Amino acid sequence: MEYVRTFTFNGVRFALGALSLIPVILIFEKGSPNMKKTAIAGVIGGAILFAASSFQQLGMEFGASAGKAGFITGLYTIIVPALGIFMGRKVPVLAWVGAGSAAVGMYFLSLSEGPAGVGIGDIALFVSAFFWAGHIIAIDLFAGSISPLKFSFIQFTTTSVLSLIAALIIESPTIPAILAAKIPIFYGGIFSVGIAYTLQTIGQKGVEPNKAAIIFSLEALFAAIGGALIINERLGLRGYIGCGFIFAGILLSQLAPSKGKTEKAGEEQALAADEKAGIKA
Repeated sequence: MEYVRTFTFNGVRFALGALSLIPVILIFEKGSPNMKKTAIAGVIGGAILFAASSFQQLGMEFGASAGKAGFITGLYTIIVPALGIFMGRKVPVLAWVGAGSAAVGMYFLSLSEGPAGVGIGDIALFVSAFFWAGHIIAIDLFAGSISPLKFSFIQFTTTSVLSLIAALIIESPTIPAILAAKIPIFYGGIFSVGIAYTLQTIGQKGVEPNKAAIIFSLEALFAAIGGALIINERLGLRGYIGCGFIFAGILLSQLAPSKGKTEKAGEEQALAADEKAGIKA
């Protein structure tokens, strides 16, 4: 943020992330089915990702601290199961408890400096949390029937195009400024976008959105570790308590019965009942 503003940063890094997938797609997904559905899903996912990443970055630009950003954004651990109810999903009690534990953990881990009131940046971060939750749910809906690498490429391209359009309208991007921020842009484009978001799409094929949101809450933990290693921040007692709550939330979410297991158990019970009825007959 010392060199480029929100939309310029996102536009360039998502473009870099999309380009990084081209050789991978050419090697592993030369011919894949459901391209129409993959393209539609990619545009939808990219639009949601544009909104989520933009509001998150704007929150930082408008002065929200890194600690508050980690906690407020991480509220998607609560929002995902809440949105699931409106979509007709049954959320196990342990999933709710795990999400709550993770949220408490992020509070202790991220707000070590103490709350300093609510500002425009905080509101932007809170809005971003809803879009991050929507992004997790959208990928859950699409993951089973799309080409993950091509979906990711289309998604990143959509986010980049929307961000660059916004940058040209609102900001004044320059090549020297982009080059001055080349290291964080390179990391954000290759590792955060190209690798991490693609692995999210692949991983969510076998993970329910509630559990995915809680696993993603480890973001706050890794942010704290990165802060300690790179800029000499220290967790302190409050930070370690937060780590414990997040870890407990993940364990609790794993104890909650998954949808697949629940359906399988129901089928086995029905089969057993049919066999028992047959024996009696």
